[in-house]
Amino acid sequence: MKWVIPLAIAAVAAMFYLNINNRAIEKQEEAQTRWSDVESAYQRRSDLIPNLVNTVKGAADFERSTLTEVIEARSRATAVNVNAQDLNEESIQAFQQAQEGLSSALSRLMVTVERYPELKATENFQAFQSQLEGTENRINVSRNRYNEAVRQYNVYIRQIPQNLVARIAGFQKMARFEAEQGAERAPEVNFDS
Repeated sequence: MKWVIPLAIAAVAAMFYLNINNRAIEKQEEAQTRWSDVESAYQRRSDLIPNLVNTVKGAADFERSTLTEVIEARSRATAVNVNAQDLNEESIQAFQQAQEGLSSALSRLMVTVERYPELKATENFQAFQSQLEGTENRINVSRNRYNEAVRQYNVYIRQIPQNLVARIAGFQKMARFEAEQGAERAPEVNFDS
């Protein structure tokens, strides 16, 4: 009889621990799934690029250096892999930098295309440009959903009493996807060059 109360307290404590641990796992998995959605959206963009480049190559006098930049940036971007189990600031930043390089190269390509009205008028180019714009929107939505899932997870593991269980179970704060330095300033576009 004297063991009933300590056993009951131990059982309640174990259930409490397991409940918090399982909830943290659910939130962590949700954030990792959202990260996979981010990668999937970037992969879609990467998959569109060869077709876009081939369409642009059709313009005989198109600047080859611009196309080479896009191809090389795509290669660098697809070479950076992030383990969803280890979403830390450094890995996300490396991924983001590679993707920003590709975004920059694509922006230069689109500005250069402005000088080729016959290319802009082709159905293939318009279709790829539309798909690329849609993909950029998907990327933005995926990043926002990932950040929200990370926010929920981080808040959960930092609140009392969850923080005690999180510390014991080894749950770590996850990194958010952040805007690049200077993104708050509008880019300067010059069509005269």
